[in-house]
Amino acid sequence: MLVQEIIKDIKTPFYLYDFDAIKERFLSIKNSLNGVSSNIFYAVKANSNLSLLKFLKELDSGFDCVSVNEIKRALLIGAKPYKIIFSGVAKSKEDLEFALQEKILYINIENQAELDLLEECAKNLNTVANISIRVNPNVDAKTHPYISTGLKENKFGVSLDVARKMYLKAHKSEYLNPIACHFHIGSNLLDLSPIIQSAKIIKDFVTSLNSAGLNIRFFDIGGGIGVSYLKDEIEPNIKDFFNQIKAMAKDYTICTEPGRYIVANAGYLVTKVLYEKINENKRFVIVDAAMSELIRPSLYNAKHEIICFKDDLANSSKADVVGGVCESGDFLAKDVVLPSLNSQDYLIVKSAGAYGYVMSSNYNSRTKIAEYAIINGKIKLINKAEDFMQMIKGEVECL
Repeated sequence: MLVQEIIKDIKTPFYLYDFDAIKERFLSIKNSLNGVSSNIFYAVKANSNLSLLKFLKELDSGFDCVSVNEIKRALLIGAKPYKIIFSGVAKSKEDLEFALQEKILYINIENQAELDLLEECAKNLNTVANISIRVNPNVDAKTHPYISTGLKENKFGVSLDVARKMYLKAHKSEYLNPIACHFHIGSNLLDLSPIIQSAKIIKDFVTSLNSAGLNIRFFDIGGGIGVSYLKDEIEPNIKDFFNQIKAMAKDYTICTEPGRYIVANAGYLVTKVLYEKINENKRFVIVDAAMSELIRPSLYNAKHEIICFKDDLANSSKADVVGGVCESGDFLAKDVVLPSLNSQDYLIVKSAGAYGYVMSSNYNSRTKIAEYAIINGKIKLINKAEDFMQMIKGEVECL
């Protein structure tokens, strides 16, 4: 593994992304959509590093943004406004005005009040807002409740009945232009049948809208395609999946918003062992990374495969891999089988390319770590590690 050759020269912990693997993943989706009009909007929230966004832009990716600053990131790396969409449940008046002024492709509307506010903003700016409405099909994605988004008890989207009223109102407005319909039922789905089920519901809904005189052209199926975090998990066949979507929505421009699927398994968190510790019969491997660097295990009880460069089965046993944050919930893995480890041995947390660095924090005044990329077999620094003075800069300025 290339990682083994290069990590000895880099201060741990750090993130490492394989851009060649990212390219392969992106193109697998693009190729699966051959033969139809389509847009791939990478979900910036999964990993928003500017070098990564620029790399994806050069592969002809668009960008699904859930904040104004994510839109600014996309624009900063040269993304065309018509390759950007704006989602999220809590857009402010200033957010909507910014999106309108930048003339992005469309804004995903989440409720009636937001639709009214957007109409007011468009009127004040004397422009027309291209919109989509996020429709909640009330289909169970069968995923972790924290990343399930398509049920009526979730905060996202509106029901079909409410959406119909919103679309009809937008159609009559001088300042709103409904061009898309959007749904997204959850994240990290290994079984994609709930998305197919939802797509059928939304397809019938869009057909009825267009029969009423609307012109919905973009059929946005959201994201949610899952990845294998562990060896026994089987990833979905995306070619078969998109063939079903294409057969169903071939008369529209099919839009999809993958994030995790593109970057998760191309990313690694590299950390170094500090100590081993045994409390009675419980073994702990204490490392220099923690929940402040990768919160998914603590937040979701997510499981990541952990590898090391020792092959010592005779002296292997179960251990919890933990960090230095002052919380009992600070762990990267529990009950993983590892060989006997010494200080300065390396561990690599796999599948850390999505929702890793972007969810990291300064808890316990820990500074943000560096990000590196492997591009054409060479390593490149793409985000410098934060230092103490950078972390406290805003506070010092207020003293």
